[in-house]
Amino acid sequence: MNRQAPTLEDVAREAGVSRATVSRVVNGVRNVDPAIQDLVRLAIERTGYAPNRAARSLVTRRTGTVALVVSGAGNGSGDTSEEEQNAFAARVFADPFFGRVVGGVVGFLRPRSMHPVLMFAESSEARQEVVRYLRQGNADGALVVSTHPDDPLPALLAEARLPAVLFARPVRPVALSHVDLAHWDGGRIAAERLLARRCRKVATVSGPWAVAASQERLAGFRDTMARGGHPYVPVAEGGFTLDSGVAAMTALLAEHPDVEGVFAANDLMAQGVCQVLRERGRRVPEDVAVVGFDDSSVAATCRPPLTSVRQPVEDMAAAMARLLDEHVRGLRTDPVAVLFEPELVVRESA
Repeated sequence: MNRQAPTLEDVAREAGVSRATVSRVVNGVRNVDPAIQDLVRLAIERTGYAPNRAARSLVTRRTGTVALVVSGAGNGSGDTSEEEQNAFAARVFADPFFGRVVGGVVGFLRPRSMHPVLMFAESSEARQEVVRYLRQGNADGALVVSTHPDDPLPALLAEARLPAVLFARPVRPVALSHVDLAHWDGGRIAAERLLARRCRKVATVSGPWAVAASQERLAGFRDTMARGGHPYVPVAEGGFTLDSGVAAMTALLAEHPDVEGVFAANDLMAQGVCQVLRERGRRVPEDVAVVGFDDSSVAATCRPPLTSVRQPVEDMAAAMARLLDEHVRGLRTDPVAVLFEPELVVRESA
């Protein structure tokens, strides 16, 4: 004989409170005595009660889901081909940075019985789909990771007055909260490490020049090197990928074969730098010291393991999810910025 699922009445009977009190606790109403909340939660555990998600959303006006949107500039006039969509997704999943973002977001959401819905917005049509999805109430809000400085999605979300939080400060100001890193200080930390190793000939592989974080990391590095007596630092632009790091280091060595220290603006490019140096018979760090950025999983598996400026991506992503939750619950109404500090993680490369 099938046992019926526990009801609110069963929980109320177990806890010795009214059905209305159980309902308020289940739906997150805040004016319930903490001791009574504990009684109800224990009763829920003992009875095995599971709230009806659809009924709960009618009361709380929340879905329990959050859109985790990876967005790019795409083409401005129409949709992308299936091949382009697949290529965009492949680039995202190949980057360890995104896995760290997901880990931080899920770490915050899961204990609160909330879940992320992954969406890609690499084209104008995909961006409109994200806006429609949120307007229709399919998710409580959006966590947006932009891959391009010209991404129009943040402005679309702000204009539609939809709850959203951005990972990284947008190039163009929009009325949305964001989390970010003190990137200038990260560049400074990398320069200080190479100066401490007494590297005389130093070069850097920057990220894409159009990206604000790339500009700030480069500025922090060059300013600090100048203060340390190195007014000229050769720069090659990369694209935050392994292949772009290889290409940039190959170009730098062609013009500056006597380089003794290299700062790469992320770990994937630093891995490419180390690969080129190894192929050219240059030892790391004995001949050339290399500093990366992010302290991703790549840093520990690189040959040799990378000294890297740590970006606490998981903590930043969790803060992004917390901000969104506070906006959705009405605890915050104005946009805020949360800035994290970088730190150096020393390994064998520098």
